[in-house]
Amino acid sequence: MTAISASLSLAPEGNLSRYLQDIRKFPMLGPEEEFLLAKRFREHGDYDSANKLVTSHLRLVAKIAMGYRGYGLPIGELISEGNVGMMQAVKRFDPDRGFRLATYAMWWIRAAIQEYILHSWSLVKMGTTAAQKKLFFNLRKLKGQMQAIEEGDLSPENVRKIAEELDVAEADVVSMNRRLSSPDHSLNAPVRADGEGEWQDWLVDDRDDQETELGEREELGRRRKMLGYAMKSLNERERHILTQRRLKDNPVTLEDLSQHYGISRERVRQIEVRAFEKLQKSMKNAVLDQTVHA
Repeated sequence: MTAISASLSLAPEGNLSRYLQDIRKFPMLGPEEEFLLAKRFREHGDYDSANKLVTSHLRLVAKIAMGYRGYGLPIGELISEGNVGMMQAVKRFDPDRGFRLATYAMWWIRAAIQEYILHSWSLVKMGTTAAQKKLFFNLRKLKGQMQAIEEGDLSPENVRKIAEELDVAEADVVSMNRRLSSPDHSLNAPVRADGEGEWQDWLVDDRDDQETELGEREELGRRRKMLGYAMKSLNERERHILTQRRLKDNPVTLEDLSQHYGISRERVRQIEVRAFEKLQKSMKNAVLDQTVHA
């Protein structure tokens, strides 16, 4: 990780406009080049390849960070934290899984930025459980949908609705709302004295844009298609055991499968492992074929 960090020479400090211009100089990577660079880093620890993967996605980091400007923190710091998340994504990215780095990295980028906001925003010195994060980043949006954004304490009915929507305790909703109410202003209040821009323009929109949603659907469709093709490489018993053991929300036990086939549990485990290795090999070949044709 240190070596990856050291390879990233740019930092979003000082003139933000200059930084945004500089990161546009890094070329976008095609699927084949991205795959080869990721393989080179994963298999050989080539940090030059890791650096190219990181810098080619700095624009993605900046775009995501801009969506969190409404929390009152310097945008340069948000971008810096997003860059850390990007480096973590490159470190853990497995190109053999068949999807693009950007699809995988956006979750790491958002997580890094949100962690920074939660630890830095003065009103939120609290635990950072998944439920509290969800409440923090969605409470304002839900209040807006209920037209309760200007209220002090929420009505019991609205508290109940929000708690049910986010699957949190009603007491947590009340507590978080009171923490966030003190600095609230009208969403239509001007940001500056000259009246240009409103506070609502700075609020983060948690929804993905159409391009991202389309890309994710396409990636999901490709992965499902490759999985279906790879499953055909297994015989009927291997396919059934692998499905029951690895592709179900509640996996079937080795004991149940051993009784079903009249073999030992160890034999079932061996078949499962062999089937999974065959599936991985078939998926890998499918990805390589896609890369070559692309």
